[in-house]
Amino acid sequence: MKRLLTGLQPSGELTLGSFIGGIKQSVEFQDKYDSFIFVPDLHAITVPQDPELLKTRIKKNVGLYLACGIDPKKNTIYLQSENLYHTNLSWILECHTYMGEASRMTQFKDKSKRYGNVSVGLLTYPILMAADILLYNADFVPTGIDQKQHVELARDLAERFNNKYGETFIIPEPLIPEVGSKIMDLQNPTKKMSKSSEDTKGLIFLLDSEDVIRKKIMSAVTDSDNKVYYDIEKKPGISNLLTIYSALSNLNIKEVEEKFKDSNYGNLKKCVADLVVEKLLEIQKKYHEYMDSGMVDKVLDEGLKTVEKLAKEKYNEVLKKVGLGRV
Repeated sequence: MKRLLTGLQPSGELTLGSFIGGIKQSVEFQDKYDSFIFVPDLHAITVPQDPELLKTRIKKNVGLYLACGIDPKKNTIYLQSENLYHTNLSWILECHTYMGEASRMTQFKDKSKRYGNVSVGLLTYPILMAADILLYNADFVPTGIDQKQHVELARDLAERFNNKYGETFIIPEPLIPEVGSKIMDLQNPTKKMSKSSEDTKGLIFLLDSEDVIRKKIMSAVTDSDNKVYYDIEKKPGISNLLTIYSALSNLNIKEVEEKFKDSNYGNLKKCVADLVVEKLLEIQKKYHEYMDSGMVDKVLDEGLKTVEKLAKEKYNEVLKKVGLGRV
């Protein structure tokens, strides 16, 4: 069975975009692949974080993964920071990465503009991401369009290392979902719904109350012609609502367009809100059950035992090939 690896940073509260663009696909993939799901908490500190809030979000994320349908019997679930081989391999890969490759990563450019005086970690974290992937011989990495560049870097580094030292790493392939891969901000539908956004009015968090969810969706920015159809360029707000409905109803965009072709914007928003509320209240109920049961720690303990063994084997193979250590 081919291996799949994915993760979501605990740098903010998980959103509807996180669910549709990442977690939902992981649930679908868990029956097809040997699935590894991790919390990349080391990536989170590339920008300033509140330590106590970060600790809370780490376990909260795992609880939400489980509540969203991630089955611990079908997935290996673990924390990045608890396995030291991630950072060890990252250093070796950094020494095989060119400055030009690292500095032209889109997210580095964007965050550099936003934060100004940024850390070296922001520059090198795509290389740590490559280590996350290559350490476990992952065949596939589900990714949004905005993260595809990072998977391409992992591929380049794997090929470079293999060419220099012999076959060592599997070359990973990105998996980009056809529907819902990029849910947009409800107040600015030309911008991705991001958990790191400062203005939360356009974000739906997985743990938002029913009243908050409905208010945010009913206040979503649309346009003035009151015609419902999918056109990202001309109608980004309506297209975003149709995408959300499509992803949660398992109908394709054409089917959703047909369903709402005679609807006004108010009716469309109400139907989207009903569906989102139904889905998220179900997730929230399961989340509280997992968090109260102590299952999160048990799942993480079991996952760490599995990945430490695999990571040690791969890391020792790399050490030997580059001439490090006493072996």
